[in-house]
Amino acid sequence: MGTHDEDDVARRRFDVADTAPLLLDAGGAITSWTRDAERLLGYPATETVGRSLAGLLTHADAARLPDVLERCRREGGWAGLLSARRMDGRAIPVMARITSAHEPGGPARWLVLMNEMGDAPGWNMSRSMLEQMVAGSPIGIAIVDTDLRYVWSNAALSRFGGGPPEHRLGLRLADVQPGLDSEAVEAQMQQVLENGETVVGYEHLGHVQAAPHRETAHMLSFTRLDDDHGSPMGVYYTVVDMTERHRARQRLALLDRAGRHIGRSLDIARTAQELADVAVPEFADVVTVDLLEPVLRGAEPAPGQAADGPEGSVTLRRAGRRTAGGPEAPTGTPAVVYRAGSPPVRALVGGRPWRVERLDPPDALGREWVADPPAGSERPSALIVPVRARGATLGVTTFLRGDRREPFDEDDLALAEDLVSRAAVCVDNARRYTRERDAALVLQRNLLPRRLPEVDAVEVAACYRPADELTGLGGDWYDLIPLSGARVALVVGEVPGHGIDAAAAMGRVRTAVRTLAALDLPPEEILAHLDDLVARMDHEEGVAQEAQPRTDGTQAVGSACVYVVYDPVDGRCAMAAAGQPAPAVVLPDGTVHFVELPRTSPLGSGGPPFESTEVTLPEGSTLALHTDGLLARGENWALDTDRARLRQALERSADTLELRCRAVIDALVPDRPHDDVALLMARTHRLAADRVADWELPADPAAVAEARKTASLRLAEWGLAELSFTTELVVSELVTNAIRYATGPIRLRLIRGRTLVCEVFDGGATAPHLRHPRATDEGGRGLLLVSQVTQRWGTRFLGEGKVIWAEQSLADPGV
Repeated sequence: MGTHDEDDVARRRFDVADTAPLLLDAGGAITSWTRDAERLLGYPATETVGRSLAGLLTHADAARLPDVLERCRREGGWAGLLSARRMDGRAIPVMARITSAHEPGGPARWLVLMNEMGDAPGWNMSRSMLEQMVAGSPIGIAIVDTDLRYVWSNAALSRFGGGPPEHRLGLRLADVQPGLDSEAVEAQMQQVLENGETVVGYEHLGHVQAAPHRETAHMLSFTRLDDDHGSPMGVYYTVVDMTERHRARQRLALLDRAGRHIGRSLDIARTAQELADVAVPEFADVVTVDLLEPVLRGAEPAPGQAADGPEGSVTLRRAGRRTAGGPEAPTGTPAVVYRAGSPPVRALVGGRPWRVERLDPPDALGREWVADPPAGSERPSALIVPVRARGATLGVTTFLRGDRREPFDEDDLALAEDLVSRAAVCVDNARRYTRERDAALVLQRNLLPRRLPEVDAVEVAACYRPADELTGLGGDWYDLIPLSGARVALVVGEVPGHGIDAAAAMGRVRTAVRTLAALDLPPEEILAHLDDLVARMDHEEGVAQEAQPRTDGTQAVGSACVYVVYDPVDGRCAMAAAGQPAPAVVLPDGTVHFVELPRTSPLGSGGPPFESTEVTLPEGSTLALHTDGLLARGENWALDTDRARLRQALERSADTLELRCRAVIDALVPDRPHDDVALLMARTHRLAADRVADWELPADPAAVAEARKTASLRLAEWGLAELSFTTELVVSELVTNAIRYATGPIRLRLIRGRTLVCEVFDGGATAPHLRHPRATDEGGRGLLLVSQVTQRWGTRFLGEGKVIWAEQSLADPGV
């Protein structure tokens, strides 16, 4: 700090009436001591005259005294803060002003005027307090006085430029950081001084002197410092470098804008221009997008087509171009020729990006490939990113920045690759056959369940990864089918082939499974009926091919399916499979085992009869049904090895079943699988004992009234008294039919789940039939009444008899 600035500081803080003067010789020894000096420091003149002033200062300031005296000799004086030590040992802050007291022809002498700062209004802070406050602080901290001049700053503030703390004393922000908008920052300081309200999180953007081409972001907080009397003495503020976070926000904003503006149409050239428009001027000063000519025609770029010009040159079409302050869009798609070995050709052929911080002058490199350099730029920064989608290179994108901007770095390269990859997907989608893709997506939405139903028996999650990326379709499928008695059917299957035809065949098989499931048959019988249906479908396809041969070879024969029925009342799980891997079971303790199912042939192949297996699952077990695409099927395929991989993936925990399902797919299936993959995971639940009521009934007509009464009492306990009338009617009709027509024991069961289920078991094998009696008939209206007052009803056959059941909807969904 210069003498003039320090004098200004001293002048503003001195009250002449309160100063303590003393005289020093040229070496700093005290030659004259006054009563005011004795009052200030407590030493009598006999103990000070002849001593060095350094003996009256703290150790740190005593070491500074030779430098201070040297500045006095060089600049004629000095003003600043010192820490003096009183006779009682107490250190006090003083404002010292040293001026020349030379007499003509006499020896050099210095007049020292000291004023205690601890008693001065607003200046009662000690140096040690400040040092403790900022010891080890990683953020920049400074104090300015009421004139917004630096009084103190820490070493961390030097990282932001402006020099070390001692160079800031007495200066304002504009003096130490000329590149910043100091007026805006000082306006915040002045506002804090005036109203005393702290400002937190003020973000300031600008260019510091240390990095003139790099935009920096700083987070500042301002707090007013008051003295003991409440008068403002200055502003204490902190500075945190937020540049990286600011740049991250800018990148995210750019990606968000790209997601909203790129790919709004299926026009290839327009998509390329949208990429250029998004990147200029925020990311680059000049952007060009050059595509292979076959891509603009919608054709597939052939391998080796990139470098097919004379001497390995490449001819591309400029589909997009944007310069800062230039025209909105180019006219047409002019041809652009790049020589062999040029950076665009290397990026196009190698499929890898190219970056240089500063290009050499044109005469040194001969960079004729830079067709549109930024205006006034001799050494621009350049990025070249290949436009790649689904393994094919469609063109290149060139980004340029002028000399006045920061060169591209690795983070910019990653951002540019992300931008280009998004645009590349849009370009490639536009190149594909739009009509086929749209038709495939419509078919997909109609053939696979959009949302699996919510049931009491299981919590489910499903993942599907097709091998055909263009349509997103394949022959694999999954389903969850609610059955009677709160049971559910879990199904996973597949048909051979890929694409739309395979999806259509899959839709027919899936519809057949849902239709057969409504019959409430055991799993092995469901597969037997499905086997016959697939064989008939294949025969019909064979007859149709004689009239119009197919070219894709898709057929239903060879389809596979695993069918599982789970009962939440007792935890029993029955399953059967046709050419499909057995389900895996993850027990509540995390252990994994595989259900042993008899190996069977695929559907329609005429193999041996299907067999089922029944297991009892503990509460909280997880069933994993999957198609064989989840397991490797290469030349060295081994079931034990692939099961070990699946076991390891299933043993990993996740926060939700959905995340666990996706984690298994990601761990075992590549992004572009050779076969379609479907995975259905179901975590089992048990119905609480108080939600199931079961009674044995005698084959006596008198038991009907007792059954009605017992059922009504249970509904009252469940809070379902409003369903008592309908339930009594259903119980009366079903129990009466069982007593009248069936044989063996009779059992009544009520299940309170998402619906109210009423079941009547008997030993008969004859199914009841719904009739429409004539007006003169005395009976035959029982099942007709049941069908009218319930949501649905049906018959389920068991090995020892049958079950007639009826479901009622619960009026309150929360019941």
